[in-house]
Amino acid sequence: MADETAKALKPMKATSDGVFQGENPLNSALPLAILQICIVVVLTRVLAFMLRPLRQPRVIAEIIGGILLGPSALGRSTVFLNTVFPKQSLTVLDTLANIGLLYFLFLVGLELDLRAIRRTGSSALVIAVAGISLPFIMGIGTSYVLQQTVARGVPTGPFLVFMGVALSITAFPVLARILAELKMLTTDLGRMAMSAAAVNDVVAWILLALAIALSGSGSPLVSLWGEPVKELYICATLAIVLAAGFATDTIGIHALFGAFIVGIIVPKEGPFAGVLLEKVEDLISGLFLPLYFVSSGLKTNVMTIKGGESWALLVLVVGTACIGKIGGTLIASLVVRVPLREAVTLGFLMNTKGLVELIVLNIGKDRHVLNDETFAILVLMALITTFITTPVVMAIYKPARRGPPYKNRAVERANPNDEFRMMACFHSTRNIPTIINLMESSRGKRKRGITVYTMHLVELSERSSAISMVHKARRNGMPFWNRRCNGDGDVDQLVVAFETYQQLSRVSIRAMTAISDLQTIHEDIVTSAHQKRAALIVLPFHKLHQMDGHMESLGDQYQHINQRVLHHAPCSVGILVDRGLGGAAQVAASDVSYTIVVIFFGGRDDHEALAYGMRMVEHPGIALHLLRFSPQSDTGDRATDDAFLEDFRTNVANGNESVQYEEKQVGGRAEVIEAFKAAGRCNLFLVGQGAPCTPLADRSTDDCPELGPVGSYLALPEFSTVASVLVMKQYDPTAKHYDLVEEVAEIAVDVDTPGPSNRETNTSFRAG
Repeated sequence: MADETAKALKPMKATSDGVFQGENPLNSALPLAILQICIVVVLTRVLAFMLRPLRQPRVIAEIIGGILLGPSALGRSTVFLNTVFPKQSLTVLDTLANIGLLYFLFLVGLELDLRAIRRTGSSALVIAVAGISLPFIMGIGTSYVLQQTVARGVPTGPFLVFMGVALSITAFPVLARILAELKMLTTDLGRMAMSAAAVNDVVAWILLALAIALSGSGSPLVSLWGEPVKELYICATLAIVLAAGFATDTIGIHALFGAFIVGIIVPKEGPFAGVLLEKVEDLISGLFLPLYFVSSGLKTNVMTIKGGESWALLVLVVGTACIGKIGGTLIASLVVRVPLREAVTLGFLMNTKGLVELIVLNIGKDRHVLNDETFAILVLMALITTFITTPVVMAIYKPARRGPPYKNRAVERANPNDEFRMMACFHSTRNIPTIINLMESSRGKRKRGITVYTMHLVELSERSSAISMVHKARRNGMPFWNRRCNGDGDVDQLVVAFETYQQLSRVSIRAMTAISDLQTIHEDIVTSAHQKRAALIVLPFHKLHQMDGHMESLGDQYQHINQRVLHHAPCSVGILVDRGLGGAAQVAASDVSYTIVVIFFGGRDDHEALAYGMRMVEHPGIALHLLRFSPQSDTGDRATDDAFLEDFRTNVANGNESVQYEEKQVGGRAEVIEAFKAAGRCNLFLVGQGAPCTPLADRSTDDCPELGPVGSYLALPEFSTVASVLVMKQYDPTAKHYDLVEEVAEIAVDVDTPGPSNRETNTSFRAG
């Protein structure tokens, strides 16, 4: 019997000779590990997709995936278990999983901002302490019940501490994801939850170290950085992570703590931390970390929970975890005068579990502090408490989006001298030169000038760098923040270009960032535009101009963002087809020399395009060419169009050598296109989205309905590879609106106007 067991657990050789040599590849370590990784990644991603409508964080899918692959579900089949996860392969699987976890905890430490924790307010600190203390005490009480039932014979001291830690943990990254999904990071409640969770995170690691020390089983400052970051520094740091893990494991503390400490002491200033994240996070989070959830799932056998007593204990543990965490947070919140509904919501938010919880439980299982049944009960507790967080919070807390009504919602207005406010959005640094050149062209010469809010649109993903951005942003109000130099050298490089331009021009600029899921980022754009009382939102077209002239799509999701903004916008919207207005660099005001062509068929949107052109031609370096297409028969709007154009000729074109007016009859498609081309080479076309141009309405322009027929044609690569296009959609107060902001007249809001007077002192975003 012993010989058979030894044969069954005989170490695997690394690689296979192949099926043609009569070998089963799954009897070798490398092919089997590849299969295991593929199965794990595919299953967890499918589960994450299925749970997406419920707005669950990916960690839920990974925990469930691990359980499904273990003895609770698929692993009940001995054929599956012996084929895909044979016992002799588990050492390799656990080793890969723990290496991935080692580096993931290094990334967690790398992103931990101790300065932010030191700045945590007293209210958040009180809530954090209460949210840890009560569940910890109740966890110790529950441990006595478990010791008398399903956990007989385990060492008492370590078991008490492990139970207390398991029930008192709050998963900071999971909480950040949930708050971002629910658009709550802009609220006071969200900021308080993040502050308290950050404190909780640090305390949890301290308690875990204590638990590991009980279960028996100051470092020098690392300052590696460079300009540019050298490969030697990266390799040295990654090697130090392994060495630190070895050192802490040697002295009886888990190897994870060494990696975590190295992450904490690596300098956060400069490019080094960011480069490290970029180089290792996708590989670790995408491939290796899910293996840890499977490793945990293979140890989780839900079938060990059987009988009324065991299920009653599960209910007891879940109830204790919820009552302790929610109750402690609720009491502390009420003490610091948080309203009742917000206090209850905060309690549920602080009850989220995640990876740290699984780490605690797995270490307890490996140290024989937790048996199979207790381990399964605690894993299910973590799963249940996290799963219920999002639906419960959505049910009990709906932060109102309210704002005062405002007057100037379009470029065309009764008093052209009123201040012009616009919001310019961009996806990457590639859009910045064009945005700045567009701002320079739009500043006009009126006394009140122009105020611009630039918004960097960033997709919130499960990548740790996204969580890092959320972590930094919580000081200034997510999903928008204004990063300004306040003495610590931590300035967003994307903001520098705009601040430099502001100092050299008469344009007031506020740079912001929106970090959100692509499905809902339009809400951030629309609500911020309303808060800032913008008259125009400029959005980047979802296709990027390439060197050879063709347009490469960023994906349908980015197109849908523009369409949703058009649907919900509280003001006019412009979609910018960027072909490099002014070139690849910012053009100095004295060097601006652009020709702008406004194509006018008639209607509200064409009025908006011309109104914007009238503002731009005030710049001494801009020439305006108005190309009007007159309908062959009178329409209902002809009189309105004629009156608007007469005003243009009288007040703008008359005596202005920079303005050219040309009128043509609307003919067939070929004639319209020929007229476009005859307008000559220009830098920018201004067109209306809803221009009544039937000759251009065909299948070639159906792919981009947000551009309208004229804009869609001008965006085609075969028309031009030089001129940018700005497609205007005017706000119509008489149309049906699907507002995301409830307008309440009595609400007073600071609209946060940027300018020299507050540029140095205002270091935080004010929701206005």
